[in-house]
Amino acid sequence: MERTIIFCMLFFCSSTALAAASHRALKYKQILQTIEKLEPTVKDKDVELLHTPENPVEGCVDTALSCFKNGTLQLQPLNSQVNATFTKAMRVFRIGMIFFIFQQCESSCESYKKKTPKEFLKSFAKLIQKV
Repeated sequence: MERTIIFCMLFFCSSTALAAASHRALKYKQILQTIEKLEPTVKDKDVELLHTPENPVEGCVDTALSCFKNGTLQLQPLNSQVNATFTKAMRVFRIGMIFFIFQQCESSCESYKKKTPKEFLKSFAKLIQKV
């Protein structure tokens, strides 16, 4: 009887952990696809440069992701023809990018170099692929 209970508990715990990991992986995949769709629709000239985290240290990945989340809110559409695609992508970023910062990092978003929106999105895609 005890073995059955222990087996059931182990099965439940492992299936819960796998489901949580796969859910997060699906979110990252959706965000990566959104970045790829968004890249050609973003205004890249005459815009404010964005702080772009590159190669964050191990404990600062969550902070870098929150920097990217904040930076995406400053992006602008290339023109009115791509506005629908742009708006849909922004909705995915607002809803899908809920990150919890577990560790405080010494570097802030302002400590990263500023780059153009397209370079910003490329660095964002690299970080999502790494995670």
